[in-house]
Amino acid sequence: MSRWSQRRTRIAIAVVIVAVLGVTVGLAAWEYGRPRLILATTTSTYDSGLLDYLLPEFENRYLVKVDIVSVGTGQAIATAQSGDADVLLVHARASEDQFVNDGYGVHRVCVMYNDFIIIGPPSDPAGILGQTSATTTFKKIAAAGDAGNAVFISRGDNSGTHKKELVIWDETGIDPVGKSWYVETGQGMGDTLTVADQQLGYCLVDRGTWLSKKNTLGLIVLSEGDQILLNPYGMIQINPAMYPDLNHEMAQNLVAFMISEAGQAKIASYTVGGEVLFKPLYGKCASITGCSTQSAELAHWGPISGNFGTSTAALCEAHECCHCH
Repeated sequence: MSRWSQRRTRIAIAVVIVAVLGVTVGLAAWEYGRPRLILATTTSTYDSGLLDYLLPEFENRYLVKVDIVSVGTGQAIATAQSGDADVLLVHARASEDQFVNDGYGVHRVCVMYNDFIIIGPPSDPAGILGQTSATTTFKKIAAAGDAGNAVFISRGDNSGTHKKELVIWDETGIDPVGKSWYVETGQGMGDTLTVADQQLGYCLVDRGTWLSKKNTLGLIVLSEGDQILLNPYGMIQINPAMYPDLNHEMAQNLVAFMISEAGQAKIASYTVGGEVLFKPLYGKCASITGCSTQSAELAHWGPISGNFGTSTAALCEAHECCHCH
């Protein structure tokens, strides 16, 4: 190859490199310049992979970047109470209602649901396989624990899963805290499942996280199906009167997307290993989970087909959602 040919080759390569770098830098700058929306949600939601599946469509439509704060429900709510999140997606109804009643949120809406299941080692020392009563299951685990034959692994982190677990223990009349067989990890669902697997313990877990993690664990589903184990998720916009500097318009757009026909369909289509992790709930929560606020939600947001793509200003004008409590 002649010296001139070599030079032309080097120039061509340099042009390509500059072009690639230019595109990369341009994309990075565009990404950096996007408006940000902070979503405080649960580790169970994040660990399931659902948000990675849902959010790109929303981000591309609104040219926004959603930053996810993944913690337990209690901590997620505390984050929002401090004004450090624009919108909530959590699953502890009593705490959600209290958040709104205290003026921190303007409206809570049912978005999706799955259920909790009770898992444990295949050897099943507590003999709970096939049990459909959650309280009976917990009583058997406690009895096996007292006999030195079983261990229960709890998140112990004030999350929605932990709150549900405590409700079940309360139904049994048993206080497990402080028992030698009761282990509180203080960690998220994924890490708690790892501990349960290591200790061959029983554990309460939401089905979504279980389906996304089960192939890495040696535990199995032992008890399921009780009505008390239903697990509805709600979204709450932060009150602009309380925190006027937050991204309220985009938070409202995200809620609208999640309960829209498109959003609900995407939730229903998300599977892991051929199994659906979450089921859509907007507009039908009364019959499924016994929600008492379905009519208020429908009055506030309207039919699901009319939500996604509606301007924030129009939604506010139609439903006064920027100011309601």
